[in-house]
Amino acid sequence: MAKKIHVDIVSAEQEIFSGEADMVIAPGEGGELGILPEHAPLLTRVKPGAVRILTGTEEEVIYVSGGMMEVQPDRVTVLADTSLRAHDLDEAKAMEAERLAKEAIANRSGVQEIAKAQAELAEAAAQLATLRKLRKGR
Repeated sequence: MAKKIHVDIVSAEQEIFSGEADMVIAPGEGGELGILPEHAPLLTRVKPGAVRILTGTEEEVIYVSGGMMEVQPDRVTVLADTSLRAHDLDEAKAMEAERLAKEAIANRSGVQEIAKAQAELAEAAAQLATLRKLRKGR
């Protein structure tokens, strides 16, 4: 029997996933991470993007807006700021948020406003990328 790794993805609002997986792919701070059973312990920030949970022939895609990920040889825990199943993302809303953030950056009102707009742009872009990954997987 092939080894599995237990995966928990939680946010302040909900536990969105808890179960066994063959592999987890997550957007770590230094780049995309592929986690298999018996992975070395690791603690890293998670950037906004798609966490992909592979179980046999199935793939669960979950959008996280950022957070922390702890990896142990038999367990992966993602503590997300917010999380949604990818199919629950609203593409029109993400595209509008991206447009508004680009507009705010172009207007350059102040350093804090630009930083906020850049963070909103990164989150909207990550949501759109997650939707593209979801479509590509189908």
